[in-house]
Amino acid sequence: MSSHAQIALVRHGQTEWSQSGRHTGLTDIPLTEQGRAEALAVAPAAAALAVEHVRVSPLARARATCDLLGFQDRAHVDDDLVEWDYGTLEGLTTVEIRRTVPGWTVWSHPCPGGESPAAVAARVDRVIAAARSAGGTTLVVAHGHVLRVLAARWLGLPPVGGRYFRLDTATVSLLGWERETPVLLRWNARGEVAGRERSGH
Repeated sequence: MSSHAQIALVRHGQTEWSQSGRHTGLTDIPLTEQGRAEALAVAPAAAALAVEHVRVSPLARARATCDLLGFQDRAHVDDDLVEWDYGTLEGLTTVEIRRTVPGWTVWSHPCPGGESPAAVAARVDRVIAAARSAGGTTLVVAHGHVLRVLAARWLGLPPVGGRYFRLDTATVSLLGWERETPVLLRWNARGEVAGRERSGH
């Protein structure tokens, strides 16, 4: 494992379902025009990172975002980065789900026919292991909930720790280190992101 490894996270740009708050797991829908503009707008922040490796979800909204960031020729499609499988809750908003399951969240209640937090964590743990083994900065382009779990797991938290990391569309976040401790260096940023962070002293 390389203590110098970093992971930069980019959530895909807006889709019709992300705009309306519908849970979008494996449904393969495209970016909206605004989503494409969002991805282009955040491209300079992604370009400022010293990216050595690129991993992207196979779903169209993530791959289109990766292309608009300018990394299409370097991207490794990684099935472990697909969004959380919401099962029978796919396409529903939280308000709609809570009509029958009061207080429901993806972090605290099951997704019937879908994935558990532990199952999502097992996938992102493999992504983290690959990035730490490779060293340098790995850019990961994927989806809101799976990236929130990835952040939690990088920090050594249980997968439901992702509840604390709100993640908007077309934002750049950076996971790195302070000495030997994995830390959050940037989160949910739309502006310029430093290429590499100095280690803490």
